[in-house]
Amino acid sequence: MAGIFQPEKSNMPAQAHVYWITGLPAAGKTSLAHALSQALSISGRLSYVLDGDDLRRGLCSDLGLSAADRSENIRRAGEVARLMANAGITVVCAFVSPFAAGRQRVRALFDPAQFVEIFLSTSVDECARRDPKGLYAKAKAGQLTGLTGWDAPYESPNHPEFVFDTETLSIEAMVQTILDQRFHPLCLFDSSNVR
Repeated sequence: MAGIFQPEKSNMPAQAHVYWITGLPAAGKTSLAHALSQALSISGRLSYVLDGDDLRRGLCSDLGLSAADRSENIRRAGEVARLMANAGITVVCAFVSPFAAGRQRVRALFDPAQFVEIFLSTSVDECARRDPKGLYAKAKAGQLTGLTGWDAPYESPNHPEFVFDTETLSIEAMVQTILDQRFHPLCLFDSSNVR
């Protein structure tokens, strides 16, 4: 018999996953995050999108764009994702997360099979063409400095579970690939090999 603070194993939610989507600004992270979360919800998984822009307006509104502040932003995001995953919520995170060390620190918070890194390898030229927030236009005009991938560094992941080129692959195809392989997180997928 389970005590008040020790629920029976059958009442515990299945292990929640954390899908960490990284890439340049305008690579398609938020669009993929919402589509993946919706697909997970349809399949019966409780999920939530944790988006960088949302955290920057609230929890991380005190942070700027220095390297230290960017690292702290990702540390906070990782801790929020950990708390949510511990509560049984699958978290789909959409963050530029430009530094490999920061992404590795977040990965270390989770069991290896629980954390899935998704790298959107969209080129800076394509991101600048899309430019939904006008960031690249401002950077080109000299009105904005520190734009990741433009005049601030972005360290591409070395061993993400998935690599998607959003210039050649639809959001639907990316979501389907993730869902097809989500219980095999060590199975690497690189869409740059698909034509």
